[in-house]
Amino acid sequence: MEEEEVNRCQIQEWYPKFKSLSIKTRIHELPESFVQYLLDDSGPFLLPVSISNDDAFPNRIHNPEEEDDYQVSEGSGDESEQPSMPPSFPELELEVKESIKSLGGSVFPKLNWSAPKDSAWISTTGRLKCSSFSEIALLLRSSDSLVHDLCHAYDSCSDKTSTRPKSFFLALRKWYEALKPEMEFRCFVRNHNLVGISQREVTTCYPALLEKKHSLQALIEDFFMDNLMSRFESENYTFDVYVTQDDRIKVVDFNPWGAFTLPLMFTWEELDQIRGDGVEFRIVESQLSVRPGLKTAVPFDFLDTSAGSGWDQVIRNADEELQQQTRNGQAGA
Repeated sequence: MEEEEVNRCQIQEWYPKFKSLSIKTRIHELPESFVQYLLDDSGPFLLPVSISNDDAFPNRIHNPEEEDDYQVSEGSGDESEQPSMPPSFPELELEVKESIKSLGGSVFPKLNWSAPKDSAWISTTGRLKCSSFSEIALLLRSSDSLVHDLCHAYDSCSDKTSTRPKSFFLALRKWYEALKPEMEFRCFVRNHNLVGISQREVTTCYPALLEKKHSLQALIEDFFMDNLMSRFESENYTFDVYVTQDDRIKVVDFNPWGAFTLPLMFTWEELDQIRGDGVEFRIVESQLSVRPGLKTAVPFDFLDTSAGSGWDQVIRNADEELQQQTRNGQAGA
């Protein structure tokens, strides 16, 4: 893999070209001061001061005593004891606020390549859904997965010349409440040919996919041939798509072949060995073939863990199984 291939998969690089085929997105170049804020772990965890008085936790009860941490006692001459002051990024905040409004009031954020999927738990909704700059800053600042973008994007490149890109970008993508996790798929392209398709969310079996498997494969293959095969410059890469209720296809993302990209229902060795003109399409066909080990690794941006969702059921099933194992162990003791 070369740096050029990794760079093509940055959202600010591919989105302008495939805008009409993707989810509506607004992209902002981040000032270096904000990048350094994301990287700084030398002091206390501080969220930026909002010029709009937005709160990253809008449902919390405000307690004025919380502000005491930022007060400096009169007569104190020891500057080392003075608390760190929260940063502020007024220009970026205003730009982001305008973008959120233009995208319908709710967005999910990501940087050049990655979304802060691992910090969704800290938001008030348990998802990546954001309606303010403060909520976005909270998710970005709390994420460990974004360290990949910030420090390790080129680690797998044979011609590595840098640890990070020259510029970082914040992509704000329109939030859709009704998206179904089972309708997103990862597609694998080798030597400019589509060789494999995998269910994107591999921790749940969706019986409806069994009925639609052949029609979905035909839709995705036709989409690739008509829209991506001759337009995306890399020879080897992956792309994620979402299939709508009316059988339209939206490009969600592009990723490099191999390295940090998850092969999901495949292994990279299997994908390298696929021969012939056929495309292999893999889905979870029974609960026995679910891959629970990937539950925390799947970077699914629209992940919904609310009551009644697929992931909510998986978590409850896992809890019930653990409780059963515990009861069995106690009974046998």
